[in-house]
Amino acid sequence: MHDKTLAELTHSLETREFSSRELTQHLLGRIDRLDGKLNSFITVTYDQALAAADAADATRAASQAGPLTGLPLALKDIFCTRDVKTTAGSRMLDNFISPYDASVVEKLAAAGTVSLGKTNMDEFAMGSSNENSHYGPVKNPWDLAAVPGGSSGGSAAAVAAGLVPAAIGTDTGGSIRQPAAFCGITGLKPTYGRVSRYGMIAYASSLDQAGPMARSSEDCALLLNAMAGHDLRDSTCVQRGVPDYTEELGTALAGLKIGLPSEYFGDGLDPQVEAAVRDAIKVFESLGASIREVSLPHTHYAIPAYYVIAPAEASSNLSRFDGVRFGHRCENPVDLIDLYKRSRAEGFGDEVKRRILIGTHTLSEGFFDAYYKKAQQVRRLIRQDFLDAFEEVDVLMGPASPTPAFDLGANKDPVSMYLQDIYTIAVNLAGIPGMSVPAGFVGNRPVGLQILGSHFTEARLLNVAHQFQQATDWHRQRPAFAEENA
Repeated sequence: MHDKTLAELTHSLETREFSSRELTQHLLGRIDRLDGKLNSFITVTYDQALAAADAADATRAASQAGPLTGLPLALKDIFCTRDVKTTAGSRMLDNFISPYDASVVEKLAAAGTVSLGKTNMDEFAMGSSNENSHYGPVKNPWDLAAVPGGSSGGSAAAVAAGLVPAAIGTDTGGSIRQPAAFCGITGLKPTYGRVSRYGMIAYASSLDQAGPMARSSEDCALLLNAMAGHDLRDSTCVQRGVPDYTEELGTALAGLKIGLPSEYFGDGLDPQVEAAVRDAIKVFESLGASIREVSLPHTHYAIPAYYVIAPAEASSNLSRFDGVRFGHRCENPVDLIDLYKRSRAEGFGDEVKRRILIGTHTLSEGFFDAYYKKAQQVRRLIRQDFLDAFEEVDVLMGPASPTPAFDLGANKDPVSMYLQDIYTIAVNLAGIPGMSVPAGFVGNRPVGLQILGSHFTEARLLNVAHQFQQATDWHRQRPAFAEENA
């Protein structure tokens, strides 16, 4: 059961090969047996999962099932989930039980999915390796000595290891695409505003976006069908109709124009990663696509601009965690200022503190114009680079990360860690959709091909990825960890 995609599981449930309860019990058993080695889950919701599976089976028995009815998945622990601990990977929210569901959680539950629990993540989604979690690092099932990527590393590792067929992550600067690349799965960051952020604990409000992580592009399309759509509770959610993202999956790629940004194939890119990506691009040529080089001239400004804008927004968003209303509170404060200081000092980890301090500094009087305003101006130039490129080509392609998954503890310097997101960050600054699909290996560590499109072209991206996956089997490869523990 655990080797099947969502589409294959739907067929098995329809033909009564097994029930949703049997499938859920099987996966919960795998989590119990295997997750001690991976640490991909923070909370497993046994009782709620079995109740939801029973409800799904009843719905199917009444011939009222939809495409996702009875399908198990996991939620990154950044989505508020009613009556379930929601921590954002932090000590600050270790005792927080959410009184409501995030919009994404509501929509997936309404579609009949079965949530098995909440996955581990970098604290408040700040990180590229899932080593910043209060609950300890997640390990990559392809190589337990390697990181799974971050911040959605728990979601990626759980899918790769066959603990769950799909999971939901968030992407602020690459946090769906990079862990998807490191763990050899498919991950999609939709256009900013395509999926509601209501109930998603904020890191950087103008950059955060939720998206699906699964084994195939087809599975991501099925999930996006349920997740996307306008939400009055989120003022940044776009009022735009939701197409059926599975409808275009059979479209041939003849005539597709692919752009290769020269800035994505320069210094710093591992030669073996580049070779795998270029081999993948040859597959698209064989499918009828044409290839041309393009330029995104302001790419090298993306990381400095991002690390001004994102910490500034984080500084504002995280100010609500003060020990007064909810979350961690220090013991025996002597006065209100002591309560604030010690609660925040004890509740936040080092990386979160670092970004709060950076953000507070850049927003302070005398520095706002010099840093924050200038970064927003650069952001506009980066966005225009993409718009200009999409006048010439239909999609852009390149590596999702400059290296395959690195070893746990290898990147102790924050700046070297930030550089891991060099190919993903500009996408969030521009608000365009992007995805990573498995495209080969360096040794036993996966390589991800990044595919980018103009705003609201998720259907095209999903089809491009689907056609590649029909012609290759990289997405069907499984880590030895999953095979040995079948």
